[in-house]
Amino acid sequence: MELNIKELSNGIRIVHQEVTHTRLVHCGFILDIGSRDETKEQEGLAHFWEHMAFKGTKKRKTFHILNRLESLGGELNAYTTKEKVCFYASTLKEHYNKASELLFDITFNSTFPEKQIEKERQVILEEMAMYRDSPDDAIQDELDELVFENHALGRNILGTEQTVGSFTQQDFFDFISTRLDTSRLIFSVVGNISFQKVLRGIEGPLSQIQSKRSLYVRSDFSNYTPKVKIQERDVSQSLCAIGRPAFSLYDPNRFKLFLLNNILGGPSMNSRLNLMLREKHGYVYSIESNYHPFSDIGFFGIYFGTEGKTLQKAQSLVLKEMSKMVSKKLGTVQLHMAKEQAIGQMAMAEENYSALMLVYGKSLLDHGKVDPLENIFNQIRNTTAEELQEIAQEMFNPDMLTFLTYKPQ
Repeated sequence: MELNIKELSNGIRIVHQEVTHTRLVHCGFILDIGSRDETKEQEGLAHFWEHMAFKGTKKRKTFHILNRLESLGGELNAYTTKEKVCFYASTLKEHYNKASELLFDITFNSTFPEKQIEKERQVILEEMAMYRDSPDDAIQDELDELVFENHALGRNILGTEQTVGSFTQQDFFDFISTRLDTSRLIFSVVGNISFQKVLRGIEGPLSQIQSKRSLYVRSDFSNYTPKVKIQERDVSQSLCAIGRPAFSLYDPNRFKLFLLNNILGGPSMNSRLNLMLREKHGYVYSIESNYHPFSDIGFFGIYFGTEGKTLQKAQSLVLKEMSKMVSKKLGTVQLHMAKEQAIGQMAMAEENYSALMLVYGKSLLDHGKVDPLENIFNQIRNTTAEELQEIAQEMFNPDMLTFLTYKPQ
């Protein structure tokens, strides 16, 4: 399927793919602004902005924003990550113009009403309390803090009670004014609509946005120090998180680490960690490893929960599985099957057109292009057993891992 990309004079780019065998259109704005772009005093502001985008614009109140697409069976949503803020929607193809106009309105015309700020402040504080009460979420956030100590990447996306309690209307305007860069903003569309119709609905309004270049530069992370931390918490089982910095979005080894992570503890039930800790020993209900690349660095982490009496055994088995990948390279059949599995997972993910729309936008922001999936498949197919072993030797060195454990009080 053909991919269309157009850059407007102000730097905003539009990426589109037509899919004729669906009734839907998925579209969204992806901005290269995230929680890592906040100062210490602004911690949580990007996420608060995501909430406030639904709370009023120059011509709409909250009800009119929430009712605009929902009443037509569509969906309006948003999310914030360490490096991105996204506002997106899914709707029947005949309602595309309504969706794109609404997304434009909440992205560029939010007014951040003071009364709504006070209401949403309480909602976010409740959201923070909910995450604190979920040890599975809390341990992931705290591992970020340990690995990326004293850096914005280690801060909680939700912010702190103190910062969230302090934000005013002007804080939102100031943050957007200093961080928004029209050359770092994408409007992405995937669905049953032609490129001409996409442009008719959005090109005019987007062209009216004044060109803006931000002088802000992200602070790179450096000086990682491995740590070991054990906490007593109000939990019923012991929780363990293991992590370290990894390869960035621009490192040529990122696809090799993606493949290696998939083998070790990826989402499939036949991952090495799942087979060893759950299926063979019954120590865990679930265990996962994941790899998240950022613009200057990446993150690799492993998470599991187990009974207190089996914690040491489970942790030893995790390190043993990592050690195997360091000392012994994969056999020909093992490597082939691992590649086929990873490629199959990616191919299935491509069938989720809403997610694909977001992937296109993020890829265009991060790399200035959208690589055909077949190119990524080829990079995975060309990975050798020796290369995977070298990556394992670098990434799975136990002396470079940070360990965080929650034990029952």
